[in-house]
Amino acid sequence: MRENDSVAVYFVHIMLHTLRQQPARASALLVQAGIDPAVVDAPDARVPARAFARLWLLLIEDLGDEFFNLDSHGMPLGSFALICRGLIQEPTLEKALRQCLSNFGLFLRDVRGRLVVRGQRAVISLESHFDDAQTRVYAEETFLVLVVSLLCWLGGRRIAIDRTELRDGRAVLEDDALLWGPNLQLGSGRTQVEFSAHYLRLPVVQDLGALKTFLRSAPQWLVVRYRNQNGLAARVYRHLRGRQYGQWPTLLGMAAAEGLSPSSFRRQLEREGCSYQQIKDEVRRALAFECLRDGVLSVAQIAEQTGFQEPSAFHRAFKKWTGESPGSYRARVAGE
Repeated sequence: MRENDSVAVYFVHIMLHTLRQQPARASALLVQAGIDPAVVDAPDARVPARAFARLWLLLIEDLGDEFFNLDSHGMPLGSFALICRGLIQEPTLEKALRQCLSNFGLFLRDVRGRLVVRGQRAVISLESHFDDAQTRVYAEETFLVLVVSLLCWLGGRRIAIDRTELRDGRAVLEDDALLWGPNLQLGSGRTQVEFSAHYLRLPVVQDLGALKTFLRSAPQWLVVRYRNQNGLAARVYRHLRGRQYGQWPTLLGMAAAEGLSPSSFRRQLEREGCSYQQIKDEVRRALAFECLRDGVLSVAQIAEQTGFQEPSAFHRAFKKWTGESPGSYRARVAGE
C-alpha cells in the first residue's frame, strides 16, 4: 500500500457494527489504530489505508473472528490463510473460485455464495439468512469484497465487473464504480455480481511464496488492492470519464499527461492489475449504462458516443456484457 491509499469510512462502519452497543470499546480500538473516532460520524470521510489495516488486525484479534462477528458462526483466526492455501493449488480461476466459495461455506452459516456460468457470463449469487437487515447488508458486501478481491489477487489482475446487484439499499459511495463496476443496482432484492466468463479460464498465478508475502500484509489489503481510488488506474479512469470518446488520448498521450514514459505507464497499470485498453473498455461500458439509464439519447446515439462505428456492433457488445439488449436493459431499468 502507498501512503495516499485510502478506504471509505463505510467499511469502518462494517467492521465496527458488532460493537455498536459498546462505543467505548470501539473508540479505544479506533484510537489504537490511529483513527480519530469522530471520523466515524462523517459519512463522506476516508480513512488512510494503513490505519484501516491496523484496525482490521486489531478487530479480528479482539473479536476472535475474521468476519467481524457478522455471521452467527464466523471465521476463527487463521481461517482466511487456510482458505488461501488451498486456492493457490488450483490451475484456473474457475476452479479456485468454486473452491473459494465452498471453503467459505465451511465456516460461515448465514451467507453462502454460488457460481453459475451461462455461456460467456459468470454470476456469483448470494443466499443469506439474517434477522437484522443492516447486518445482512454489511455481511453480504464483506463477503463479496473478500471473494472478488481474492479472485483478483489469484489472477494477478483486476476483474472488470459488468453488473452488481445488492439486495438492500445503502448510501452511494465514491468507490462504487471501482468496487462494483458501472452497473450497480442498490436495493434490487437480490445480491449478485456478473462478469465475463473468460476470466475464469485464466491461470492462478500465485504460489506459496507469494501467499506468504500476501498474508504478511493481511487480508485487509484486499479492500484496496486493484481498487485504489488514488492509484494510476483510477486517475486514468476519471480522466477518460471527463471527456468525450473522440477526445480520449492515445496511450502515449495519456502517459505524457501522467509524466511517465510509455513503458513506465504500462508497468504501473500492470501492477494495478489492468491495461490502458481495459480501462477504456470499462469507461465505455460505464458511459453506455449511464446513457441508457438517463433515457435521453437513442441507442444509435449512445453507440456513437461510446465509440462504436455501427449500432449493431454496440448491440452485440452490450449483449455480451449483460446478456440482454440495450433496449431490454433500458425498459427494465425504467420499470424499476
